Amino acid sequence: MTSAPGRRSSTFTRLLRHGFTDPSAAERLLDTDGLTALRNDPVLLEALGATADPDLALLGLVRLLEAQSGATARQELLDTLIAAKPLRDRLLGVLGASAALAEHLARHPSDWQALVTYEPRDLHPGIEEFERGLAGATDPVSLRVAYRRCLLSIAARDVCGTIEVAQTAAELADLATATLRRALGLAAAAAPEDAALCRLAVIAMGKCGGHELNYVSDVDVIFVGEAVDGGDEGKALRAAGRLAAHMMRICSETTVEGSIWPVDANLRPEGRNGPLVRTLASHLAYYQRWAKTWEFQALLKARPVAGDPTLGEEYTTALQPLVWQAAERENFVADVQKMRRRVVENIPAAEIDRQLKLGPGGLRDVEFAVQLLQLVHGRADTSLRSGTTLDALKALAAGGYVGRSDAAQLDDAYRFLRSMEHRIQLYRLRRTHLVPEDEADLRRLGRSLDLRTDPVATLHREWKRHASVVRRLHEKLFYRPLLDAVAALAPGEARLSAEAARERLVALGYADPAAALRHLEALASGVSRKAAIQRTLLPVLLGWFADSADPDAGLLTFRKVSDALGKTPWYLRLLRDEGAAAENLARVLSAGRLAPDLLMRAPEAVALLGDGDGGGLTPRSRAHLEQEVLAAVGRADNAVQGVTAARGVRRRELFRTAAADIVGSYGTESQPAEADQGALVDLVGGAVSDLTAATLAGTLRAVVREGWGDTLPTRFAVIGMGRFGGHELGYGSDADVLFVHEPREGVDEREASEAANKVVSEMRRLLQIPSADPPLLIDADLRPEGRSGPLVRTLKSYEAYYRRWSLVWERHALLRAEHVAGDEDLGRRFIELIDPLRYPADGLDDEAVREIRRLKARMESERLPRGADPKLHAKLGPGGLSDVEWTVQLLQLRHGAREPGLRTTRTREALAAARAAGLISEEDAATLDEAWVLATRVRNAVMLVRGRAADTFPTVPRELGAVGRYLGYGPGHAGDMLDAYRRTARRARAVVEELFYGGS
Repeated sequence: MTSAPGRRSSTFTRLLRHGFTDPSAAERLLDTDGLTALRNDPVLLEALGATADPDLALLGLVRLLEAQSGATARQELLDTLIAAKPLRDRLLGVLGASAALAEHLARHPSDWQALVTYEPRDLHPGIEEFERGLAGATDPVSLRVAYRRCLLSIAARDVCGTIEVAQTAAELADLATATLRRALGLAAAAAPEDAALCRLAVIAMGKCGGHELNYVSDVDVIFVGEAVDGGDEGKALRAAGRLAAHMMRICSETTVEGSIWPVDANLRPEGRNGPLVRTLASHLAYYQRWAKTWEFQALLKARPVAGDPTLGEEYTTALQPLVWQAAERENFVADVQKMRRRVVENIPAAEIDRQLKLGPGGLRDVEFAVQLLQLVHGRADTSLRSGTTLDALKALAAGGYVGRSDAAQLDDAYRFLRSMEHRIQLYRLRRTHLVPEDEADLRRLGRSLDLRTDPVATLHREWKRHASVVRRLHEKLFYRPLLDAVAALAPGEARLSAEAARERLVALGYADPAAALRHLEALASGVSRKAAIQRTLLPVLLGWFADSADPDAGLLTFRKVSDALGKTPWYLRLLRDEGAAAENLARVLSAGRLAPDLLMRAPEAVALLGDGDGGGLTPRSRAHLEQEVLAAVGRADNAVQGVTAARGVRRRELFRTAAADIVGSYGTESQPAEADQGALVDLVGGAVSDLTAATLAGTLRAVVREGWGDTLPTRFAVIGMGRFGGHELGYGSDADVLFVHEPREGVDEREASEAANKVVSEMRRLLQIPSADPPLLIDADLRPEGRSGPLVRTLKSYEAYYRRWSLVWERHALLRAEHVAGDEDLGRRFIELIDPLRYPADGLDDEAVREIRRLKARMESERLPRGADPKLHAKLGPGGLSDVEWTVQLLQLRHGAREPGLRTTRTREALAAARAAGLISEEDAATLDEAWVLATRVRNAVMLVRGRAADTFPTVPRELGAVGRYLGYGPGHAGDMLDAYRRTARRARAVVEELFYGGS
């Protein structure tokens, strides 16, 4: 039939209307032998138009007709196709969804008859029916043909909607079971002598074991073998190994009919490094002694499927009790969640947005969440012991372990995502979990899921909606029922029992689950808007608390902060609406005592944790801080009020710095932990030092204004020393300083001295007055003559003393001197005065070097606390702060006059300058820098965790774990942290021995 030029035929138009994307090609196909008479048949066109891809279905039908053995066979197919609607829907449905099965039918053109029968027993075949379908297979090739024929019937009922996705997955698992049995039978027939020596059981794992297999998936198995009738165990295991390996090859190897699927035995004990077949006793011994948490999680789905059924049952009976004890293992929840994070981290960046299975909001999120809950509560509730995800989810909801609404949403999302996965794999029968990018593939996929109106856009929208539901719920699934356990529930809603809630909290790492439940009840019960928002926040917060070393403290402090701020309009809104605020707060509250203590003294500082106008967590500059402090002092009525205001700023900024340090060390869901540990050390040291300088400047202004008005009788400057001068203060550091003054013109020296001493005395007093703000201790012991010398000296007095009496240790101490507050010109002239002392033109003579070494040795022996482990003392121990700093400072004293880069008060800068000047090798400099950064981080961690300063690791396990989390070590790895510290310090000490004590 032809149409006038420029006009489309009516067939062309009808084909367009029925969903064909290439009507011209379809017209040509309809003109082939056998189909000409049917080209205008409305039944055929309607049926083709109902398929996922009408063009693909028509092409497959033409190839199937061409492959028939003759005209009679072709006519039989066409007559049956038009007359029998079940066959028409099944056959065309498969041809429109799967190019791979169309290829199979073209190679085996009589297999279409497997779709003709439509008896009730055909609707839901089981293992027996599939075994009958495979019984005629006598070799790997015929097994593949028979397998595809059985697969054809499953796919036909799937695409026609006769069975839903869970039934499809179950039938695919049953077909896999029948296939494994037939493959093992073929292997045994090929080696009857091996079969006679052993009993071999095949245990299905993963999706096959869970009755939820994909169209194309690895079939995970474990093999168990025993000798027959007391025979030689070694010979039996070798025979069983050969049978198992042959069975795997029969299924996995590629033939002229392709392969079936890979059989993967890597879930066995020791993985690829372990024997393929073990005895039951060997399996049991491994799981009792060596198995990791994930291996018990994998055993949830273990199911005997082939081989010796008695041995298979003995295996599951022996190992199932161990599965349900897994939740009692230390760090169980953390291990499972860490494994999930690792899976996501290993997805290539280019694939993560297309991953149906492994990506965020994917199938694995649902499966992990369900398995986690099963392992925690399946110990006491046997109804939860199902290997099938959707069955287990239903049981969890029925038992109150998961909210019914959450379970329903996850069930719906899981079914949709599995349907997408099935249809993607069915097209080419290839193992993939990636959503295609090609427009035609997306259109076929959307139509196969009955998304007929704008299938591509609708598919994308529905996929993202379901993935979003999974992302939102999969972690909350574990925590939300804890709130339901203490809150009023809707009629008919099951409640998590008190014992189940206790079990879950213990699994999460809570030491006092009863107290935790009381806190949850106080926060989330009631019908107020506040309680409603808390019920939204707490499921997520509980997960973040559990990711710390002390979830109890995190929850308790959160309750205290909420009690203090709950009535303010912005607090809960901040946590709910600003993405970073809630997670930052959870990290800060559960990391230790210091930050929560600072926050509780002024809870409104929680605003700093958000993304908005609170300034965020970036520390402020010294100029900014000094401006704010001086302005606050200027508004105060007296010195006490002024210094109180300055200390308030200091407390707030200490909290900001501590929070930034904690969040940077832990990382967040959107921002990984800071990889550069030195950057975190510099952040804390610089921020705390700047803050201390601004506080001293404000205190000095307050004292001078109250006692003398605008002008003190003497110029006055504060010189930072030690870590203060080096911009390296920690959270618990005192402020080491020198005070210098210079009488103003016409002022009596005695009057000036009295004024300067009064200023110092009043500054120290005001900064230590007991209050809600932490005190700032001023230490002037590094002044000339130490504690025996005057607290304040004039610049001339310093000059006279240093010219006549200065000792080596004083010159050494002056290396860290820097003006920090007060008269800038006086401070500058003081620095000019001491520069020739700390950077002597001729360096150090041998006697001075020996004296420095003697001083350090004496300090190590006298100051190290009795009973302390020197190897773990961050300050005075081998390879600790003192070792590194004295080594660097010796280089500064000897070479500072010639090398300008060494003239810095900062340890890391001086070390880098020494390396640049060739005074130390790059490797040795890196070793010392690493040790110094680590030791500083340890001291900061201890202060953050314990709320008080210390130079050694805590001995309390929970505190030690918290230090480990801050330093990047996961739960249960405190020993690794201590070993790593010892190694780092030992390497640094070797460098110190050479550079400091070696006389080079």
